[in-house]
Amino acid sequence: MIGAGIATAACVAALLALVRAERGNDRRGRFVWKPIASAAFIAVPVVGGALSGGPTLAMWITAGLVLGAVGDVALMFDDERAFLAGLGAFLLGHVAYVIALATTMPLATWVAGVMIPVAIAIGIGAALVLRWLWPRLGSMRIPVIGYVAVISTMILGGIAASMTDAMVAPTGRALLTAGACAFYASDLAVAREKFVSQDPWNRTLGLPIYYAAQLLFGWAALCA
Repeated sequence: MIGAGIATAACVAALLALVRAERGNDRRGRFVWKPIASAAFIAVPVVGGALSGGPTLAMWITAGLVLGAVGDVALMFDDERAFLAGLGAFLLGHVAYVIALATTMPLATWVAGVMIPVAIAIGIGAALVLRWLWPRLGSMRIPVIGYVAVISTMILGGIAASMTDAMVAPTGRALLTAGACAFYASDLAVAREKFVSQDPWNRTLGLPIYYAAQLLFGWAALCA
C-alpha cells in the first residue's frame, strides 16, 4: 500500500500544477503535468499489487484507468479529431468500469428492489443532460447519446455496488460508488466546456473531480 500512497501523492501534486497551468493558459505546463497525473493514477493499483493474482475487478479497473489516461492525452489537443479520440477512449474506459462492476454482482440487481427508483432517477437525469446539450451538439448527437447511455450505466452500477450484495469489501463498495458519481460529475464539466460555455472554472473544478474519480477507482481495485 505504500507504493499506492506515493502514486496518489504524485497524482495530487501533478494535479495541482496542472490546474495552475490551466488557469494560466500555460500550454507547456498542460503537456507536462497532465500525463504525469494520469500515469500516477494508473500506478495506484499496479504498484499496490492489485494485479498480482487479484480479482477480475482489478484488471478491468486498471484497463479503465489506462483508457482514461489515453483520453486525457487526446484532450490536451484542441481540435475536433482529438476530442473525438478522447471521447472514444473515455467511452471504452466507462465500458471497462461497467464490466468491472458487473463482475461483482448480477446485472439484474442493478434494476431490482431498492435500485428501481435509482435507475429511474438516473434515466431522468440522462434525459435532462441530453436536453441541455441537444441544441449545441450538431453532428455530435449520436456519439453523445451513446456516451450518456454508457456513463449512466456506469453510475447505476456504481451505486448498486453500495446498495446491493456486491462481492466486494465494504470499503471497496464505497470507493466504487464515490468514483462513479465523481466521474459523472466531471463529465458534465467537460460537456459544459465543449458544448455550452468555455469557462476557466470548468477545468478548475472538473479536473480535481475527475482525478479524484480515477484515484477512487484505483483504490477500489486495491480494496476488492
